[in-house]
Amino acid sequence: MSISERLAPSQSLSEDEVETGLKWLVHNGVWAQGMETLALGPILVAYALYLDASNLAIGLLAALPNLGQLALLPAVQMVEKVRRRRLLAVVFGAASRPMLLVMAAAVLVPSKEAGLALLLIGLTLRYSLGAFVGCSFNSWIRDLVPEHRMGAVFANRLMWMTGIGMVVSLLAGLFVDEWDRLVPHREAYGYAILLVLAFLAGCVSVYCMCRIPEPAMPPAERHLPLTERLAQPLKDVNFRNLVIFLGSWNFAINLAAPFFTVYLYKRLGLSVTMVTALLIVSQAANIAVLKTWGRIADRVSNKGVLTVAAPLFVLSIFLWTFTTLPEKHVLTIPLLVVIHILTGISTAGVTLASGNISLKLAPRGAAASYLSVSSLITAICAGTAPIIGGLFADWFTDRELTLILRWTEPETRHVFQAINLRHWDFFFGLAAILGFLSLNRLRQVKEVGEVEEDIVLEEIMATARQGMRNLTSVAGLRSAATYPVELLFRKVRLRRRKSGEKTPTRFTSDGPIP
Repeated sequence: MSISERLAPSQSLSEDEVETGLKWLVHNGVWAQGMETLALGPILVAYALYLDASNLAIGLLAALPNLGQLALLPAVQMVEKVRRRRLLAVVFGAASRPMLLVMAAAVLVPSKEAGLALLLIGLTLRYSLGAFVGCSFNSWIRDLVPEHRMGAVFANRLMWMTGIGMVVSLLAGLFVDEWDRLVPHREAYGYAILLVLAFLAGCVSVYCMCRIPEPAMPPAERHLPLTERLAQPLKDVNFRNLVIFLGSWNFAINLAAPFFTVYLYKRLGLSVTMVTALLIVSQAANIAVLKTWGRIADRVSNKGVLTVAAPLFVLSIFLWTFTTLPEKHVLTIPLLVVIHILTGISTAGVTLASGNISLKLAPRGAAASYLSVSSLITAICAGTAPIIGGLFADWFTDRELTLILRWTEPETRHVFQAINLRHWDFFFGLAAILGFLSLNRLRQVKEVGEVEEDIVLEEIMATARQGMRNLTSVAGLRSAATYPVELLFRKVRLRRRKSGEKTPTRFTSDGPIP
């Protein structure tokens, strides 16, 4: 039997075939996460800094994975024409993995400038080919996973992916620092070795992809030109609102997020191991709440999860501005730990809910075009933001904004810097403001079964209470642990009463109260 025949779609799938496919979906995610962890993040940034990358080059490095998604334009056309999504995903997935070896080969180039160029070329080709994988894979998985189980299935997959990411991140960080100690002045070879390991992990992920069954696409009603096919999702008012939110949100976040690692390395002078440890703290917090977010998304709504998780993410970005006042201070490391915990908790909700709501609002049979338009616009916004950030980074180097509080007594005078914004701090503050403004568009998105944010808060409170009951019998401790969410919930409910809105149905850990 040829590979083409083995990867042929099925007209119908049994429950056992679907369950087996969902297991291989998790395996695929685990190996793909291992590949991404070794090939991106702190490791890639450190590799680029070794090659003397400028701020603009770092911004471009962060933008290329998103700008590579412009290849979604021909990818949509190919999916609709071939209509064999698993075959396309496997073929283009196998073609994209060797680009990791091209990136690793940058260390062998005598000139650092030429090596950096080769690194950027490999990254561009990898994600351009990856766009065909994503277009095929997303449409295929949307038809495979039962709609009522999307939250639980993807939460479980993300939990495993994040757990593997934690372990791989720690080992990679320790390897880089140890390699630098044992083989001084050859640290770039350590990064190249990790990219080779990423290539091997990527090959295993492609094999796992082969084992996931594909339900056949429904027959196309009529052949639509590419422009009309891409315009169709934008004519859907509700989906258009979702796309605008995702685009503006990703622009805001990516204006600052790609430079967090540079900030930790250059401004705060942290080692690769320390940066990796902070990343692991974030991933641990991510894992701790993933299943909770998934359960809430299934029982309540994805939009409700976004309404709570997205503002928390904005807060975590704003807190970066206080890590230096104007230099490192005694609370810098504790504050970084808090920031990474908040980031992990909020990222879990935002990633899960934004992906699920896109899948949910995309109609069956037309998911490829809908999801591709969403990914395309999101990629353009997320890709241009770090380039803009890189262009203006040097301009902000010599700019400073300080808010000083002064207390004067007859014999003494006390001065305290409440706010000190310098260089990267401007990006963090601006990203937080733009992220907050983008939430207005989220309110216009309609999801079947959606509820208001206080329902989500009550669900979180019920989960927290249940967890504390399992840990302790001390009532006062249970109340103290859930007080922050309780306080937030009370403020939301009081606001609704003042505005005259109807109070929604209440939830407990066992479901809605009649």
